Amino acid sequence: MALYEHSLPYIRAISPYQPGKPITQLAREMGLSVEQIVKLASNENPLGMSPKAQAAALAAMANVARYPDDFALKQALAERTGLGMECVVLGNGSNDLLDIVARVFLAPGRTAILAQYAFAVYPLATLAAGAEAIVVAARDYGHDLEAMQAAIRPDTRLVWIANPNNPTGTFVPYAQLRAFLQVVPVDVVVVLDEAYNEYLPPAERVDTTAWLREMPNLVITRTFSKIYGMAGLRIGYALTSAEIADLMNRVRQPFNCNNLALAAAVAALDDHQFVATSYALNRSGMAQIVNGLKRLGCTHIPSHGNFVTFRLADAALVNQKLLQQGVIVRPIAAYGMPEWLRVTIGSEGENARFLAALEASL
Repeated sequence: MALYEHSLPYIRAISPYQPGKPITQLAREMGLSVEQIVKLASNENPLGMSPKAQAAALAAMANVARYPDDFALKQALAERTGLGMECVVLGNGSNDLLDIVARVFLAPGRTAILAQYAFAVYPLATLAAGAEAIVVAARDYGHDLEAMQAAIRPDTRLVWIANPNNPTGTFVPYAQLRAFLQVVPVDVVVVLDEAYNEYLPPAERVDTTAWLREMPNLVITRTFSKIYGMAGLRIGYALTSAEIADLMNRVRQPFNCNNLALAAAVAALDDHQFVATSYALNRSGMAQIVNGLKRLGCTHIPSHGNFVTFRLADAALVNQKLLQQGVIVRPIAAYGMPEWLRVTIGSEGENARFLAALEASL
């Protein structure tokens, strides 16, 4: 029997995660120079990382021969949230934390609930743990919390919620989300993925970390990959009860966060001006992209993140034409949305480049 046949069947059933096409790969494929290419596929910050974070990472280079010490970042996050350090778990990006939660609570014979069009890592983490993913039909491309509650079974141990959601950009109002959390059985863990939390208007934002004091089954995950511009350093964190954090730390890989990422993250938390500038750039860029899509007659889903998902008659063909012009966006056929593309909000110039290429492609 081939080695492949000896692997676990639920592992063989997984379709690997497909990341956004790298700039260097497109340059090779199309014979373009790297400078000719605009990448708006992976929801990265067009400003890069904060100068303070960059300086801290460079300074940390002097200590890369030593194993990491994550105390400073855990302390900073604890102070920022008002939680104890025992409630903070660090990850190699928030994806690492999603996988850790799944490994703690899921196994063959257990189920997890997720929404149609939700982040691709949720079913991947669920299946990798041998559990069954119960996909609940979306409502207006977002989470139908009422239907998700009804889908919970005695063998359900995990519910995945992204707010805002990727790739659709939809948002569940906090009052609805809180009401849902209050009726979920206490033996079912709810993962609230807030990767795009900082892109919400401050007036609309609610400090969900305060809910942890009354909801011990809640796990909030956040990342430094988006508004903080540190996607390449791979650093994220989870906030939860001390009990769940202890379980997560039992399976977390030792030293899963490197010295450069830890130092940069501590500095990034204090660079409020950079976050404010990134937020403002995203708001103006969102208006630029949405107005351009409307002018071109493209339907879009109103977004609460740093990206917009829009519909085309032939998304695959248009995507190929965009690539030929050196513009990378994200096809999302793997999400069951073959007629849609997702574009990240870039700089003003990048947005204009995308809209011009899209118009030429149409």
